[in-house]
Amino acid sequence: MSDTHEIGCDCGQVSLTLHKEPFISTECHCTSCRTAGEALAALPLARPMLSPNGGTPFVLYRKDRVVFDKGLDLLAAYRIRTDSPTRRVLASCCNTAIFLEFQHGHWLSFYSSLWPEGSLPPPALRTVVSDRQGLPPLDDDIPAGKLRTAGFFARLLGAWIAMGFKSPVIALSQPDKTLADIAA
Repeated sequence: MSDTHEIGCDCGQVSLTLHKEPFISTECHCTSCRTAGEALAALPLARPMLSPNGGTPFVLYRKDRVVFDKGLDLLAAYRIRTDSPTRRVLASCCNTAIFLEFQHGHWLSFYSSLWPEGSLPPPALRTVVSDRQGLPPLDDDIPAGKLRTAGFFARLLGAWIAMGFKSPVIALSQPDKTLADIAA
């Protein structure tokens, strides 16, 4: 695989370079990801954020391996509520989902739809499958945890150690919005 990956929004006004490989590729099945994915996918021009099985596929990178080449000023963050610890960041120019960020986190969870066909790292695990009430059963092709798995936390910790326990801040110029702002 290449040592760098270039990704960006659909219209090309936002672009990023990711250095080295991700530390994990996952599929999240939590209620928050599904709620946000459904709401944000309803924005004009937005792509679906959820996979056919109801999960949200992500590719996780350490923040110190991410370079915003252009369009940082075009990124808009949405939270489920004003006090939510996660924000989902879209390119405001075309509503392309870019990443999910945990408050004080040392990594970014990039939406898998940013990868060109055939280049997406396959998911290594599924998380929070206990939130899947009322959805069809998952196949057994990758490990799945009812909550976030020990393997998931081990990878997060390993990445944080490699970064010297730093958690870089990604400052956006636009104020965060909530999902309620979409309907307004």
